[in-house]
Amino acid sequence: MSGGIFSPLDNLCDLDNANCHPLVCYLCHEQYEHPCLLDCYHTFCASCLRGRATDSRLTCPLCGQQSVVKGSNGLPPVDRLLKFLVDSSADCEEVVQCANCDLECKKQDMEGMYYCNTCNQPLCSKCREDTHKAKMFTRHEIVSLVKRTKDIHKKCPLHEEPYIMFSTEKKSMLCINCFRDMQVESRAHCIDIETAYMQGCEKLDQAVMAVKELQTSTREAIILLKAMIEEVQSNVDEEETAINTLFNSMQEKLAERKKMLLKVAKSQHEEKEKAFKEQLSHLAALLPTLQVHLVTCSAFLSSANKSEFLDLGYQLMERLQKIVKLPHRLRPAQSSKINTEYRSEFARCLEPLLMLNQRRSASVTTGSAGPGINNSNVMVPLVTSLTVSGHAASSDMALASPVIRKPISHRYISTKVLLAEGGDTPFTEHCRNYEDTYKTLQVELQKLKDQVQELHRDLTKHHSLIKTDTMGDILQKSLQVDLQITSEYSSVETMRSMFEEIWEETYQRVANEQEIYEAQLHDLLQLKQENSYLTTITKQIAPYIRSIAKVKERLEPRLQEPQELLDDRTESMLKIYEDNAAPADTQHRNNLTCSNEDNREKITDNREKLDNRTLNILPEDPLMKAKDHYRTKQRNGMESPNRKELTA
Repeated sequence: MSGGIFSPLDNLCDLDNANCHPLVCYLCHEQYEHPCLLDCYHTFCASCLRGRATDSRLTCPLCGQQSVVKGSNGLPPVDRLLKFLVDSSADCEEVVQCANCDLECKKQDMEGMYYCNTCNQPLCSKCREDTHKAKMFTRHEIVSLVKRTKDIHKKCPLHEEPYIMFSTEKKSMLCINCFRDMQVESRAHCIDIETAYMQGCEKLDQAVMAVKELQTSTREAIILLKAMIEEVQSNVDEEETAINTLFNSMQEKLAERKKMLLKVAKSQHEEKEKAFKEQLSHLAALLPTLQVHLVTCSAFLSSANKSEFLDLGYQLMERLQKIVKLPHRLRPAQSSKINTEYRSEFARCLEPLLMLNQRRSASVTTGSAGPGINNSNVMVPLVTSLTVSGHAASSDMALASPVIRKPISHRYISTKVLLAEGGDTPFTEHCRNYEDTYKTLQVELQKLKDQVQELHRDLTKHHSLIKTDTMGDILQKSLQVDLQITSEYSSVETMRSMFEEIWEETYQRVANEQEIYEAQLHDLLQLKQENSYLTTITKQIAPYIRSIAKVKERLEPRLQEPQELLDDRTESMLKIYEDNAAPADTQHRNNLTCSNEDNREKITDNREKLDNRTLNILPEDPLMKAKDHYRTKQRNGMESPNRKELTA
């Protein structure tokens, strides 16, 4: 069994070979044997279709359409028409042999052959004259073999009577007995054989003409589709080339802009790093000065008496105040963020390649057809002819824009809103002039439409006569309106370049405003972040400031607030230093040295705890100040008895 599937036409020249032999199977490429007709009207041999059915469905090997098959053999019904043609073709190819002289002749050349219905044997023309001219053969019925072949179906197989009628209701031939056995109502649908044959030939001619028209349309559609396949192939090649070229250009532009942006980022990094290092060196030089003066203050408080304090203390305080009032840059002079605006820079370098300006201007003329829809997705017929009473509607405007776009639904509303705003711009003035002209043209066109509609109603409904002059006037007015529309279109088109410049400036201004707006948001976020850093620093140094204030209030009672409670830690430290006071001056020196070392260690620990972004504030150690104060107090107490003794 042959199972090859017929392949469709691969090239245009196969159209001439599409007229294959109607009696040859598409699968086995041989003459049909028991042809079977599918639902898609494709015919195949029964042997080629056997075994292909699944679940009472048979898929056509040619077009893929499924057909429902009935019966146990799993085959579609027999194509009686094709079987008749196959049998007729086989009969024509058979060789007919004369029964008397054994003369052989093919059936297609059987004009000179006869057939004796009495003897049921074929005869050649010579034997018919020689043998069947005798008196004994005078009652034999001799007919032409061609006529006998055509008249073989003239008798009813049921009654053995010749056909005389044809039923248009049942589409079958009837003999006299079949006609008598029919119901009376069905006899009205019976006609004679000749009339039925003539009517059938006419209907068949009409069906053949319809099929021929369909065949012509199919061939034209195939040619069109093949041309469009070639066009699509060429278009995709051009598109791929354009894509590759644009991609390479974009890569080159992006690579150049990348190098430039990296240089900008590097320069910003060097500049900020230099500024931060300068500020860091200044603060690093300031820190030892502050530390030395703090130690000096502690040593001065511990070693100076009242007279020495009053003599040098104000100089020390003045120096400390000057140090504090010096312009110290404690906050970073600039942020640590590197900002190259790389997104906008990349967009600017790609803008000429992507032709964003042209695309925006093109969107004004072509309109918005929705996402994913462009001119390439719209199939325009190859040949478009529009004639009005023999005049082709061709103009410069039609050639310039063959596809007439439906106006945007909100155009009138947006135009009215634009005019209501009262802005004095060139486009607003253009809209005012355009609306007046457009309304005039619209009114004239509506009048012509009403006239044509009225003429059409009179012609089709009222069946009234129409003057030819009326049609001529309408056509003349239509041509005048067309000229006015073309002129207005040209005048509007000439203003495109001016408006494009204005739109480009507006777009650039809007882009700049958007960029400034984003920068403002970025600055506010940066301030918010710095404020959060400041809050964190304040929370970190608040305990130290409160502790220093408590000690200060303890040392100087006049600064103490009466309602404020002393810190427990400060009070306990004061008691400890009161109980452990040393009487000797040498011990004072040693304790002073130890306290200075402790002070350095504590300052180092506090500096490591604070964040790099916090302020480098080194508070005065309350413990050391309290300790030195009470040592001085104790020394003064020890000196006072000696002075009393000397006085005594």
